[in-house]
Amino acid sequence: MFKFIHASDLHLDSPLVGLARYPGAPAEQLRAATRDALTALVEMAIKEGAAFVLIAGDLYDGDWRDYNTGLFFAQQMSLLRNAGVRVYITTGNHDAASQMTRTLRLPENVTLFPTRKPGTEVLEDLGVAVHGQGFSTPAVTVDLASGYPLAVPHLFNIGVLHTSVTGRPGHEPYAPCTLEGLLSKGYQYWALGHVHQREVLHQDPWVVFPGNLQGRHIRETGPKGFALVTVDDGRVDRVEQVDLDLLRWSLCQVDATGAETAAEVADRAALSLEKEMAGGDGRFLAVRLHISGACRAHEEIARRPDHWVNEMRVVASDVGGGSVWLEKVMLETTGMTSLEDLLAGGGALGSLLRGLQDLSPDDEQLAELTRGFESLHLKLPHELRSGPDNLALDRPEYYRRAMDEVKRYLLARLLSRSNTS
Repeated sequence: MFKFIHASDLHLDSPLVGLARYPGAPAEQLRAATRDALTALVEMAIKEGAAFVLIAGDLYDGDWRDYNTGLFFAQQMSLLRNAGVRVYITTGNHDAASQMTRTLRLPENVTLFPTRKPGTEVLEDLGVAVHGQGFSTPAVTVDLASGYPLAVPHLFNIGVLHTSVTGRPGHEPYAPCTLEGLLSKGYQYWALGHVHQREVLHQDPWVVFPGNLQGRHIRETGPKGFALVTVDDGRVDRVEQVDLDLLRWSLCQVDATGAETAAEVADRAALSLEKEMAGGDGRFLAVRLHISGACRAHEEIARRPDHWVNEMRVVASDVGGGSVWLEKVMLETTGMTSLEDLLAGGGALGSLLRGLQDLSPDDEQLAELTRGFESLHLKLPHELRSGPDNLALDRPEYYRRAMDEVKRYLLARLLSRSNTS
């Protein structure tokens, strides 16, 4: 019996673009989060007696700003070497060979799979064959998995691959493949990367996305970590998801429906934040607070929105004792007059609201809009195509989401005016 760790998408030293615009952001904790997560992984690998560690792409977040990123990683790999733990890595789109201008020699326990064709490493002592191929360029659009060899007979075979499989929302369609194609290789485990949410695509044989190691922004909420795999008698005995994120992102919904005063809304926010903290197992929480619902308190909030945003920050500070930071406060309450009543009414306001409700572009219109912005998307720098508020101008769903957000904002403003006039 032996154990191994399957991790992916470490994005070591991710730059956290736009951090300065967040009030009171815990900058040092955010910047250190990806390094702290790797340190925790190394400690866990040694503690669990893992035979080896697999990293399925996006170890880095693009080219290093200086050599400190590479030095830190090499030091952590040396700790694993001293404990007898081997490491096998495939490069992904963010750390493709073509965009890494700096390199450092890694300890001898680290194997970096080739990028031109799949490579195979046989671990004779364990009866394991590990197959992998990395990205040579950031945008790989061919099916790399199709070139992987068939399973080596009488060995426990693992495939390591950075891929979107058949496509996942929010992720570029890189190294596309099918589940059937993966299963056809006869491997006992596929260690995938690229998708930042945990997902088990198949069991026996196992096909697993472990998710990224540490959330970096509000679109990467919930527990983060790696898969700890136990193999017994040539078969996967169990796959455990290990949470090791030291900073967790969370979207906290506060229902203000029926609240009489803004102070009551603040009390409800405090209770919601306490529940988030209880589920965080003592981790530092970065929270987006979303307050919505029809209530009499709306008029009080609408008169001084900036004041109540900062009141919510005080609530978070009081409840969290320094372990909760509000990344954003979204005040989307409405007055007691319902949207249905206004939609059914006559006059200019009713007509305008009905027009907004009906505003929904079809797929053809969205595709045309996307094509119109294609050249602009290709000119955008990397930092504007990643992060929590990325400009995904090459995806129709980006425009649909933007239009929905504008529609909700306008509806909320119109409802606000109708209830305070």
